[in-house]
Amino acid sequence: MIEASVCTIGDEILIGQVVDTNSAHIARALGETGIRVRRMLSIGDQREQIRDSLLNELRMSDVVITTGGLGPTKDDITKAVLAEISGSKTYVENAEQLAIVYRILHGRGLEVLPNNKAQALVPDRCEVIPNPLGTAPVMVFRFTEQEVGHPAALYALPGVPYEAVGILPKVMDDIRTHFELSDIHHRNLMVYGLAESALSELIAPWEDALPKDIHLAYLPNPLTGIRLRLSIYGGRKEEELQRIEEQITRLKAILGNRIYSYQDDSLEETLGRMLKAAGKTLSAAESCTGGEISHLITSVAGSSAYYLGSVTSYAISVKETVLGVPPEIIEQYGVVSSEVAAAMAEGVRRLTGSDYSVATTGLAGPGGDEKNPVGTVWIAVSGPEGTRTVSKCYKNDRKRNIERFAAAALDFLRLYLIETKML
Repeated sequence: MIEASVCTIGDEILIGQVVDTNSAHIARALGETGIRVRRMLSIGDQREQIRDSLLNELRMSDVVITTGGLGPTKDDITKAVLAEISGSKTYVENAEQLAIVYRILHGRGLEVLPNNKAQALVPDRCEVIPNPLGTAPVMVFRFTEQEVGHPAALYALPGVPYEAVGILPKVMDDIRTHFELSDIHHRNLMVYGLAESALSELIAPWEDALPKDIHLAYLPNPLTGIRLRLSIYGGRKEEELQRIEEQITRLKAILGNRIYSYQDDSLEETLGRMLKAAGKTLSAAESCTGGEISHLITSVAGSSAYYLGSVTSYAISVKETVLGVPPEIIEQYGVVSSEVAAAMAEGVRRLTGSDYSVATTGLAGPGGDEKNPVGTVWIAVSGPEGTRTVSKCYKNDRKRNIERFAAAALDFLRLYLIETKML
């Protein structure tokens, strides 16, 4: 199988001034093309470090993709290093990229300066993939077995994410032309309601029985739960996907409704599909989550088809006057209680006329007490089959607690919809 290294170049990444998003996009494109990424590396703006790192990656990988260091200023030294390691003797002007330089700068009303024109100068041993989105082209260097121990190619992309991502399809086309590729087969399924360690223990017998060529990865996230990814590298697509499906069927028998999606989904996307398919509507009443649930739901395109709105009832007075929570319930049970959560859910459902509603009340932090320690949340869901509540407690900071409260509320709603068989 063809393997690749992805390298970002620039001190701005190493000091945390710029977040590297290019590597994720490149790795995803490589995987979809049938290439396994073996390493990701960030390199500073030092000539020797760039040279030695890239030569090392070329010796280990069939394909090396770099981003950064191709600009018109003096700190952009990648092109010079690539000229050195490729054995180039001089620079040549690429007419197509030069025309793009003129078009872009004149389109902005700018003068074309000598250092702008120099963007179209490339080492004589490279091939050029013109970059219509920026002034620096993609430079392609091909290395022989005598040079790095095996045939290899290095693709130098600009560091601006808009340009790097935009030119990736052409880069992948070039890779397909020059390499014999295998298929990579991935299937994702999403699990919520179990810690990673508990999930691992629960499915250990199934995991231990997996064929050696089927690889399992755990990818936890507080908002989406745990993504389980099953992968096979190589083989015939239809046959390998069928083998993965057989394993997923066995896993479903173990996890049941803890699996909320058999694709790379979020809880809010899954809920949206359920509600939209059934023609049902939803509303929310939020206290401790402060609008996070509403934000997640409305982040899904088309959510207006099923989401009516929310009340962020942070103050007790809003719970009482807007949602209609009886003061005596708050006085008797406290704001953070099953009874108040239920009254909030019923109140917002009555107020909006929605088929279903979800509500939260809790303590995200930093305050808490013996009855309700920091991280306590009460969640309520109301619908035609009645109102249900559940309590959760998380030991995180305030921001993470709010995220977990919201995700837990969405999952509790999902299970309510399944278990009442209303959808």
